[in-house]
Amino acid sequence: MKVLKFGGTSVGSSKNINKVIDILDAYAKDSKVICVVSAIGGITDKLLLAGQQAQAKDNSFKDTLKGIKDTHFSIIKKLNPDNNAAILAYAEDKLNALNSLLDGIFLINEISPKTSDKLVSFGELLSSFIIAETMKNRRLLAKRKNTQELIVTNSNFTKAEVDYSVTNTNLKEYFKTAEESITILPGFIANSALGEQTTLGRGGSDFTAAIVAAALKVEQLEIWTDVSGMFTTNPKLVKQARPIQTISYREAMELSHFGAKVLYPPTVQPVLDLDIPIHIKNTMVPEAIGTIISKDASGTSSPVKGISNISNIALLTLQGSGMVGIPGFSKRLFETLSNEKINVILITQASSEHSICLGIEAKDVEIAKTAIDITFVNEIALHKIEPLIVETGLSIVALVGDNMKNHQGISGKMFSSLGKNNINIRAIAQGASERNISIVIEEGDVKKALNTLHETFFESITKQLNVFITGVGNVGERLVEQIKQQKKYLKENLKINLRVAGLSNSRTMIFDEDGINLKQWKAQLANGEKASLNGFFEKAKALNLRNSIFVDVTANKEVTNFYENYLRESIAIVACNKIACSSAFDNYKELKRLSLKYNAPFLFETNVGAGLPIIDTLGNLMASGDKVTSIQAVLSGSLNFVFNNFDDSTKFYDIVKQAAAEGYTEPDPRIDLSGVDVARKILILARESGLEMDLEDIENIPFLSKAGIESGSVDDFYKTLIDDEAHYQKLYASAKANNCQLKYVAKLDKGKASVSLQEIPEGHPFYNLKGSDNIVMFYTERYSQQPMIIKGAGAGADVTASGLFADIIRLGNN
Repeated sequence: MKVLKFGGTSVGSSKNINKVIDILDAYAKDSKVICVVSAIGGITDKLLLAGQQAQAKDNSFKDTLKGIKDTHFSIIKKLNPDNNAAILAYAEDKLNALNSLLDGIFLINEISPKTSDKLVSFGELLSSFIIAETMKNRRLLAKRKNTQELIVTNSNFTKAEVDYSVTNTNLKEYFKTAEESITILPGFIANSALGEQTTLGRGGSDFTAAIVAAALKVEQLEIWTDVSGMFTTNPKLVKQARPIQTISYREAMELSHFGAKVLYPPTVQPVLDLDIPIHIKNTMVPEAIGTIISKDASGTSSPVKGISNISNIALLTLQGSGMVGIPGFSKRLFETLSNEKINVILITQASSEHSICLGIEAKDVEIAKTAIDITFVNEIALHKIEPLIVETGLSIVALVGDNMKNHQGISGKMFSSLGKNNINIRAIAQGASERNISIVIEEGDVKKALNTLHETFFESITKQLNVFITGVGNVGERLVEQIKQQKKYLKENLKINLRVAGLSNSRTMIFDEDGINLKQWKAQLANGEKASLNGFFEKAKALNLRNSIFVDVTANKEVTNFYENYLRESIAIVACNKIACSSAFDNYKELKRLSLKYNAPFLFETNVGAGLPIIDTLGNLMASGDKVTSIQAVLSGSLNFVFNNFDDSTKFYDIVKQAAAEGYTEPDPRIDLSGVDVARKILILARESGLEMDLEDIENIPFLSKAGIESGSVDDFYKTLIDDEAHYQKLYASAKANNCQLKYVAKLDKGKASVSLQEIPEGHPFYNLKGSDNIVMFYTERYSQQPMIIKGAGAGADVTASGLFADIIRLGNN
């Protein structure tokens, strides 16, 4: 004999009921089947709504009743298009009785727990009859038996307690003689010993099935629902969630208690002592394996079995010195809540006994606060304890697993991963069994927390990065293309799942928390919403995605003003924009401080050498205890390109124009040719080597003509290059006469820095520097005679984009 239970969604439509009938028919070929059914999906809620409306003297209860009737009649006619008169007559009779009950509630303006139980019982009575009669019409050997004739309870209406002695006898006696292959039982409902209609509480259909399974000692209880078992976490919030194939009774109870709605917690009680496994199956996908809940859930190595949560939680904190060492204080607190029938979901107390923190459902806050204030009115008046602190808008997230106690560092991994993603923990509770670690967090952080924890404990081999890129011009476009090209490689080889969640240019911006389609991003961006720097930040903040990275591919000072905001939200920053790190020293230090405080990395490798690992190398030298004594460098790919291509057969104007066209210079070439860009770079290296220095401290010796320096616009500047060709030819002629090459050099020595155009003699490491290459020579205490040299392409959209990409990957590998 088998016991199957089908929930409201499984019987929520004629299509689904047909699937249920097919499943029962298949099972009945091998053995007798007992099928417990819930009310048609959504009907219980509508019955309660109708009752509330009637109690409030709201005539709209009639509209709700009509909706209930229409739903049932529609299903009956679709299931039985040719033979439905008897079923419709039964439904009409029951719905007339329901109408009379609602009229009574309307008249007396009251609905008692006893009346409420009678009201909601109509759902299961109707669904079970419809299914049984439909099966009979299809010549299946089926019968509906009213559970109210079998399960006996006390008179604790809305959540009655079962009299197992009488109930078990009734069930055994009935099924000993039952001849039908399939017996349909309405779930959730029962009768008291006095013959009054009672219910077993919300989710009670699962309980009904477990009671029957335990009484008859069947081999397995099957719970059929609309998902393929219990999942590692909520699949609606975490797309990577997957079904758990085996789980213990206690793990299932813990997960169910903390929000996993697949199973009603009391369900396991009747079958627990008898070791009857519970199999969670999917009505829509009957071939899916599902989840088996049993006493022995061995076979899985993961210490964490699942992650669950409860929303709409309020935190109550009672604290004060008058609590310390006072016997019975906790008793009074919990007794107060018990008298108000308020369920305490979470408890945590400081070892000093100075405070007690409780988690309850948010709907009970006002009643709880009033009751507690009354109970402790004297202590509050005498300032022995403080007034009750109430916090709302919270959620509980629980990590569950029988094997957690045998693994060190579970809580450390949990808190560390949440902390890295700026998820603040308001309270923590962990039992001595270590089967459950529960935390209280902001409701708005739940999705992010579940995804973070699921990645930590179930997807540890793959790390998801969510990137927000502002500035998709020349370099930004190349970065997006590189990400698209390497996305598969990163996932397969580096175990990094990189998603671009936001893109913006100066006009429009687009977002997609599941990742923008990088094959169509240009078209999407063209039709995006109006761009704004604050709007981009607020959207990235609102999406609240784990491992978020803001990528600045601009040269815009206004963008850098938002760095602080991103860091405070624990959003990492990758930037090729040099303005922030070369701004006032106090601002630079503040960004570094915020990066550490909020555990949000701030990487800017491309600030100095595009794709060259200059800052990273310097950081490694410093971290290993070495000390920089001096730096000599050619740090401008654009200037190196210009002077490598300029000679007495060319025009300086033409070479600068070529450099701009090929993307080597900033849109305003004066930034490069004035030396400001190089000064910023050596300033950043000076700061990264430990010096406190500002841009004004760097000696900048210009090579531009006086007119070029004083030009008021880019167009004016280009005109001066034409007019002052002789000035630039003179610079070249001097270098040629001395058998030297012109290089724009940055120096840092003995705490002083300078940038200038220099004649480099043959044999010097800078002499043969070609194209747009950069070179840096680090002289340190360890590299005192022969410097550490880093050399390579230092400008260009592709190499700059690759430098940004390298920083992003570096974050993924942390």
